[in-house]
Amino acid sequence: MGFKHTESATHLAGLLAKVSARALHERGQALGFAPGQFPVLLELWREDGLTQRQLLDRVDIEQATMANTLARMQRDGLIERRPHPNDRRAQLVFLTDKARAIEEEAKAAARAVEDDLFKGFRRFERELMLQYMRMALANAEGETTPDAERRPIAP
Repeated sequence: MGFKHTESATHLAGLLAKVSARALHERGQALGFAPGQFPVLLELWREDGLTQRQLLDRVDIEQATMANTLARMQRDGLIERRPHPNDRRAQLVFLTDKARAIEEEAKAAARAVEDDLFKGFRRFERELMLQYMRMALANAEGETTPDAERRPIAP
């Protein structure tokens, strides 16, 4: 029994991530953000003025990747850093007016990418796929999933 990449979840997940990132890049480029910046933007739109450590914990990427992403975002005029009032070693990351102005369009671009990915899916199929993806991620991270979350969503 050989390995078939077309039946490999890891291979297909990698392709899906690549295709999704490329599509978000095309839509986000016109707005001035890159796909890797989008998760940071989402967190800052939700709660502005976070430390780099808080962003690391919420976005779950490597420290070096976060540092590079924030440097690019600052260069591109999406964020600014300010000294932390209580910790001289830390800085707070704030959105610029430019980043605030693109929030709705950026979120709409991400929704459009997802809508394209799920074209032809019925609502319950989309919900099932998302649930199965969350379960697979929880398994990969060694988390236990409660039985209630494992029940398929009814059509």
